[in-house]
Amino acid sequence: MALGPVVLAMSRSGEAVAHEVARSLGAPVHGRAGRVDRADAFFDNALDHVRDLFAAGVPVVGICASGILIRAVAPLLADKRAEPPVVSVSDDGRVVVPLLGGHRGANRLAGEIAATLGAVAAVTTAGDVGLGVALDAPPEGWILENPGDAKEAMAGLLSGGGARRQGEWAAPWLDALPQGDRVALTASARPGGAGLVFRPQIAVLGLGASRDCPVDEMTALVDRVLGEARIAPGAVACVASVDLKADEPAILEAARRLGRPLRLFDAATLEGQSARAPNPSDVVFAEIGTHGVAENAALAGAGPASTLAVAKCKTAHATAALALAPEPMNDLPGRARGRLSVVGIGPGQASWRTPEVSRMVAEADILVGYGLYLDLLGPLAAGKERHDFPLGGEEDRCRHALELAGEGANVALVCSGDAGIYAMGALVFELLDRTEKGVSDAARRVEVVCAPGISALQAAAARAGAPLGHDFCAISLSDLLTPREDIVKRLHAAAAGDFVVAFYNPVSRRRRTLLAEARDILLSHRPAETPVLLATSLGRPEEHVRYRRLDALQVDEVDMLTVVLVGSSQSRLSRLGEGPRMYTPRGYARKAGL
Repeated sequence: MALGPVVLAMSRSGEAVAHEVARSLGAPVHGRAGRVDRADAFFDNALDHVRDLFAAGVPVVGICASGILIRAVAPLLADKRAEPPVVSVSDDGRVVVPLLGGHRGANRLAGEIAATLGAVAAVTTAGDVGLGVALDAPPEGWILENPGDAKEAMAGLLSGGGARRQGEWAAPWLDALPQGDRVALTASARPGGAGLVFRPQIAVLGLGASRDCPVDEMTALVDRVLGEARIAPGAVACVASVDLKADEPAILEAARRLGRPLRLFDAATLEGQSARAPNPSDVVFAEIGTHGVAENAALAGAGPASTLAVAKCKTAHATAALALAPEPMNDLPGRARGRLSVVGIGPGQASWRTPEVSRMVAEADILVGYGLYLDLLGPLAAGKERHDFPLGGEEDRCRHALELAGEGANVALVCSGDAGIYAMGALVFELLDRTEKGVSDAARRVEVVCAPGISALQAAAARAGAPLGHDFCAISLSDLLTPREDIVKRLHAAAAGDFVVAFYNPVSRRRRTLLAEARDILLSHRPAETPVLLATSLGRPEEHVRYRRLDALQVDEVDMLTVVLVGSSQSRLSRLGEGPRMYTPRGYARKAGL
């Protein structure tokens, strides 16, 4: 999805300009804490915050010196075709500079901001300056089929050559280009075309399928329908179907192969198209409540003024139809397939959050999670719909997130650490897998994606040195979900195996004895001086790291925010450099014969 811009106010001298720009763009203002008075969200470190937004794919408009934005994003620069726009605006609002992403919206943003402020847009992109158009950035409703050829074409035009236009579609944004034979430009929905080929997004491919339709069968049917209609794949605006098929692999693969979004309609909406569809089916109506899927979905997707270019084509397991809109489509009707992103934000420090997680949070419409974890997202969560849950009730939290996604929303289920390590990831899949007390059929059809996070044991190990340098395990000491006898059995096994052990959930207000029992079990297999790391509130301002001997480990200095790392019999605590460092040798000394 296209993410909206964020306006950054770095100082009071630019605060008024920031709010004026934000109003014109319909964007939120993020303000530097202690430096501005009003903002929708506040951040402490400008470089970290700009870097976080940029990594998440969020367009950034900074009311500040260009150098601040440049220094922030420089370490992340890689592919100009994928980077979000970055625009700087002087504090007095007189100059607007698109720094990055000129052809991905920065030049357009700069122009809009300059018009609002009565400023100068310092656009330096060669195509915009020399020709007044960027060939690799067609307007909404159009795509460039071969963007890799745009650079050479632009060079040809800038060197004094002209453009030769062809194709059955008008492309008004190209009208100002000089005419000639140097560069060919095609604007057509038909297959083929010379030079740069622009496709109007006018076609909607309606698909139906029986459960587990073979992908190859659907692929061949799609090719057949497009061939019959003489429509290039690039002219397809979307693939459309009934919402009951939101998880049908053959339909999902058809959309993926075309590189186009899937749009879904409920049966009642599709039935509203039956008067326009030439091949109604009473059998389909009896089964799902609409007289057709492929034709009706194509017509619903292409809009009320559309026409059916190819009526329903059938195979043993699939149906397809194609509808054409009279104009390129900017807004697609229907809804997207719901998505649940199960993300781990690390121990809480923004710099320990992965760019993939930041992107998923930025893309989400709704955030679900324990309130503290949502708070730790800081400005990245600003303006988003939040569904806060207290500790406990994890099943309700995961079910709620899945059901929201089942309604078509893009939801992020936010966990600390890594979502798959003692967090909500496993519970999400358990609910999807249950036959009783699970989730609705709609929730089972959503897309579920997981992103790794830095776990507490990794963060603790990094603070210590390298205590996980050899075999290790993690054991939760909470007997709320795991029987106590199972925990004790695992403690004995880990002790006998001489693993480095990371203890999660070591204590709670009512549960104080298992950590002491774990200490005693480990002491029966490893030396009393075995090093132990206690790491509390990692990555947060109140972080506290300290070391103990195993025989001196006391329950009262541990809480639920503490990770306890107990070394193996081979682990060492040495004073190296500026302080003690804990590490576990892997055996290189023996390999070297030492």
